[in-house]
Amino acid sequence: MANEKTLVDDINRDFYDFRYEENEKDFYRIESGLTPEIVAKISEEKGDPQWMREFRLKSLEIYNSLRVPEWGPCFDDLNISNIATYVRPKTNMSGKWEDVPDDIKETFEKLGIPEAERKSLAGVGAQYDSELVYHNVQDEVAKQGVVYMGFEEALKSEEWGPMVKEYFMTLITPKDHKFAALHGAVWSGGSFVYVPKGVHLSFPLQSYFRLNAKGAGQFEHTLIIVDEGADLHFIEGCSAPKYNEANLHAGAVELFVKKGAHLRYSTIENWSKNMYNLNTKRAKVEENGSIEWVSGSFGSHISYLYPESDLVGRKAKSEFTGITFAGNGQSLDTGAKMVHLAPDTTSLITTKSISKGGGASFYRSAVYIGKEAKGSKASVSCQSLMLDSQSRSDTIPAMEILTDDCDVGHEAKIGRISNDAIFYLMSRGISEEEARSMIVSGFANPVSKELPLEYAVEMNNLIRLEMKGSM
Repeated sequence: MANEKTLVDDINRDFYDFRYEENEKDFYRIESGLTPEIVAKISEEKGDPQWMREFRLKSLEIYNSLRVPEWGPCFDDLNISNIATYVRPKTNMSGKWEDVPDDIKETFEKLGIPEAERKSLAGVGAQYDSELVYHNVQDEVAKQGVVYMGFEEALKSEEWGPMVKEYFMTLITPKDHKFAALHGAVWSGGSFVYVPKGVHLSFPLQSYFRLNAKGAGQFEHTLIIVDEGADLHFIEGCSAPKYNEANLHAGAVELFVKKGAHLRYSTIENWSKNMYNLNTKRAKVEENGSIEWVSGSFGSHISYLYPESDLVGRKAKSEFTGITFAGNGQSLDTGAKMVHLAPDTTSLITTKSISKGGGASFYRSAVYIGKEAKGSKASVSCQSLMLDSQSRSDTIPAMEILTDDCDVGHEAKIGRISNDAIFYLMSRGISEEEARSMIVSGFANPVSKELPLEYAVEMNNLIRLEMKGSM
């Protein structure tokens, strides 16, 4: 285990709207900045156990020793000293929707949270700024032994606290990069999920994250453990209103897929365009286990997002399907990482990116196949669509292959909308605007078809809004 983790660490080191008028009286906010005193204050506010307090302060030391990445989008406008690292709505977490304060309830109702829960979810959690305000799991799911609770609740519980301590920030360590260290120091909120051996959930679980306070950061931690032979679909949704100040999202997602288990992790991110989205996601997949990543990235000013799969067991599998839409003023640097550390492992990366109005879309990936990963297969396909001459699209793949006994392929394609296709659709009575939207929606179809119906509709609506330039 130690050698395996060291190897993964080495690989990672080498690779690297609706409006809301904020009322300060509705929040408890720890002052901006990042000092040992502020981190200790956050820990005190949380009522952390002693080991977590020490972990936070050690992470802060590591944060101060690391540099901001020199590659990728520019961070000149992001000043951590101006970011409030903890903002708590003046309400407690509730298991009953009717107990959630009306203003927060109205926000989530506009996002369709309670309606989605009634129709198609086995459980749902909703985070507002730095705290969970609502969490609920269906009775029949709980009876199967499935645990779905707020991360902080799990941390402090006698039953699940030891498991949290065992797994917390072992896949994503504070030494991985500067923003992982920041997360380790100031994390707040998030979800904990445990699916027992052999349990297959018929409906997804969902967490929704809303960052509503201006000039603030959100640092939720998601920890999911899918035990042997179990099956789970987890959906993550993210949004924020638009402000003139920079906001920061630096959450962390750690996924553990045990022997013969399956996990699908779907994400729709619709951040506002003042957001720096620096999320870190990683999965460890054991023998015969499999993970599917489905990702839709919209909004945000800057994004760094590369979900990673560490395939540590024989015949482990990972599949990543993602789409990115970069509009005016956006620089979205996204992709995936696949690390093959065992024989007969399989990975597939399929990405689509769209850029419009001068937006910049960067596809960045890493595929590592270790010398012990004989018989492994890896395939990478990335396609980019530029909608005007001002936009930019770059493909930056990296591969390190340490065995001859493997099958690896990569293809990339960058293009524009065909004038012939536009002409054909317009000749059938369709307006030019609608014709372009139809072609872009068709381009995004491989991603939308992998989502539940409600979320596919949401993604297609977001694409149409981006095409109209209304976001």
